[in-house]
Amino acid sequence: MTGKVGIVFVSHSEQIAAGMVQLAGQMAGSVRLVAAGGTDDGGIGTSFTKVMAGVSEADSGDGVVVVSDLGSALLTAETVLDMLDEGQRAQVRVVDVPFVEGGVAAAVAAESGGDLDAVVAAARGAVDAWGGAASAATAEPAASGPYEREVLVRNPEGLHARPAAEFVKLANTFPAKVTVNGKDAKSLLGIMSLGLTAGSTARIATDDPEGRPAVDALADLVDTGFGEV
Repeated sequence: MTGKVGIVFVSHSEQIAAGMVQLAGQMAGSVRLVAAGGTDDGGIGTSFTKVMAGVSEADSGDGVVVVSDLGSALLTAETVLDMLDEGQRAQVRVVDVPFVEGGVAAAVAAESGGDLDAVVAAARGAVDAWGGAASAATAEPAASGPYEREVLVRNPEGLHARPAAEFVKLANTFPAKVTVNGKDAKSLLGIMSLGLTAGSTARIATDDPEGRPAVDALADLVDTGFGEV
C-alpha cells in the first residue's frame, strides 16, 4: 500500500488503538493504518517505542499523520516527533483532534488520495464539523445553485460511517463544490453530522455550472442504497 498518507492511532489502550484501525479500515482499505496502543508490556498507558515504530511502519513515502486519544498520548507522539531527524519530521504531523472522528476523517481523506496537508485539514475539520453539528431537520438550507436534486436515503441505517465514506470519496473525485443539506459533500464529518436516517431527504446541490455531473453521480449513489437494500 503505497502512494498514500499513513495514519498512526496512539491510545492508552491496545484494544482501542486496534479498534480504530479496524473501524477506519472499513473506509480506507488501501491506507497504512497502524495501532500504537498501550505500554510496552500491554498495560494502560503509552509507549514511545510503539509510537516510533508505528510512524516508521505507516510511512510509505507520502507522510504520516498521528492521532492520539488523551493528553499524555499526545505528549508521547510529540516527543517522538521531536526525536525524528529533520527530513522525517517534515513528513510527520501530530494532530490534536477528536480521536474517533478526526482519525476516521483523516483515513478517508488519505484513501481519497489527499496529500499530507489535505489529510491534516480533514482531521482538524472534525472539530468544526462535529462541534457545530446540525440535525437533518435543522441543517442550513443548501446553496441556491443552478442545479440540485433531492433523493431519499434508502438504506435502513441511514448514512452511517461506511456509506458516508463512500459518498465522500465519490464527491472528492469531482472538482466542483457540492453541498448536501448545506454541508460540504467532501467532508465526512459534515455529512455524518447531518444525521440522515432512512427515509430522510438528501438535497444535493451545486452553484458551480460544471457541477451537474457531480450532483447526478452523488444522487444516484444515494438512490442505490449503498448495496444495503
